[in-house]
Amino acid sequence: MAATHLQWLDGGITAVPGILAGGVVAGIKPSGKKDLALIYSSTPARAAAVFTSNQVKGAPVLVSSEHVRGGQAQAIVASSGCANVCTGEQGIADAREMTRLVGDLLRIPAGHVLVAATGVIGIPLPMDKIRAAMPNLVKSLSPQGGRAAAEAIMTTDTRPKEAAVRVEIGGRPITIGGIAKGVAMVEPHLATMFCFVASDAAVARGALAPVLRRAVDRSFNRTTIDSDQSTSDTVAILTNGLAENTPLETGSRGIRQFAQGLDAVTTKLARMLVADGEGATKLVTVAVRGAASGRDALHAARAVANSPLVKTAINGQDPNWGRIMMALGKSPARIDPAKIAIAFGDERLVERGMQKEGVRLERVREIMGLSEYEISIDLGLGRGEDRVWTCDLSEEYVRLNAKYTT
Repeated sequence: MAATHLQWLDGGITAVPGILAGGVVAGIKPSGKKDLALIYSSTPARAAAVFTSNQVKGAPVLVSSEHVRGGQAQAIVASSGCANVCTGEQGIADAREMTRLVGDLLRIPAGHVLVAATGVIGIPLPMDKIRAAMPNLVKSLSPQGGRAAAEAIMTTDTRPKEAAVRVEIGGRPITIGGIAKGVAMVEPHLATMFCFVASDAAVARGALAPVLRRAVDRSFNRTTIDSDQSTSDTVAILTNGLAENTPLETGSRGIRQFAQGLDAVTTKLARMLVADGEGATKLVTVAVRGAASGRDALHAARAVANSPLVKTAINGQDPNWGRIMMALGKSPARIDPAKIAIAFGDERLVERGMQKEGVRLERVREIMGLSEYEISIDLGLGRGEDRVWTCDLSEEYVRLNAKYTT
């Protein structure tokens, strides 16, 4: 299918008609910054979500997994500063109470509220502070509140992440918008730290979850900051139907057009997360082609993108291509060293597994000095291709994470 025309919009999740959001200070964070966010659809919405596959799951993940099972939700409440992970039965009770508090204030069933939390693991939520802040949180709901919600879910992020597009489907304008956070403990398998998306599309029962899973796999599942996977990863979407389009059915042209819009939003947000990785100064695409299979291409790209030695070389603008060869060799992908080619941007550095004669190393260093560039790798074995977004590993990353709880 031809690419669908997308119109990028200002704002994020509240660019979507019928979606209100807000963010307030509850006192969870010692910094005194916003730490409690709420997203609300003025009408009941279809809902789908994907969560971390880490075997250690936060209480909010367990509760939201139950609530989204019915395919409907109307609100998402998220806190930052405390992950509510490894907090036992009290953690589950606290997560459930947060959904009840929101449900009572919005006059919707608690089961139609999803809950998420991010921050330090092993510490109980300060529920007295959260209870006291809930009325103000609901009062903060606004059609312009998306930025406040994006700020309230941040932990070590340096800036909020928002994206929104409009796409025409069946003659009706459809809006898709989202917010995200997560700049460390990020190499997801199903999701990322947090991403909350909304749309005014009408989507048929059963059609939303597969589209979300595909979008997540093509975006957040192609990112890595530090190869660690959070216990709280959550991506959730609400579609409220206010566009009054014919409901988008599985397999239809309309759902494919919607998927392209959703892919665009999640991809933009995913790239924002990597660009804002803790201590990051570079956003680098590791693109692999010529692999024996698509799976091999992904394995190879991940091995390079996750290598601490490659990531430190990126930080130091050191064209040490031997580290890339090392990372490819330890990956599960089938490789033939004598067939590998590597380029940084437009400068070919390696041919047939050896440094190219006449390579302009000064040009490679110049490319590595950019804030964004691509490392392209041709394995010379087939037609498989894939890509992963990564960032550099800096002294600032070590500093931030050496004292995260102190």
